[in-house]
Amino acid sequence: MTHDDGFVEYICELLLPLGQAQGRPMFGGYGVYLDGLMIGLVIDGGCFLKADDLSKHEFLKAGCEPFVYHGQEKPITMNYWTVPAEALESEREMERWARLAIAAAERKANAKKLEQKAEPRRARR
Repeated sequence: MTHDDGFVEYICELLLPLGQAQGRPMFGGYGVYLDGLMIGLVIDGGCFLKADDLSKHEFLKAGCEPFVYHGQEKPITMNYWTVPAEALESEREMERWARLAIAAAERKANAKKLEQKAEPRRARR
């Protein structure tokens, strides 16, 4: 069991009032899912929640930072942000941030569905 194993369990407990929370191993960390929707990451001892152009300003205002990993040629910044320390201390505080992450993840999922519908179908021969 790694440090992240116990931490992801704790994060899932904080999220339980919002739905079925689960951590799934991925890329040396965990994806955090709420009712099957990926809303966050737990990696390197940190918790990062999904954000997008509509919500990242809230994370910025709170002094949160994006998840950055080192790609082959340069650092890659992802749309997952740390949460304020208070959010890691109570379900009530986590709820606000998790709701932002849920909304961002749902917007992304809906945009993908629209893109798939808009793609022209290939003609069969």
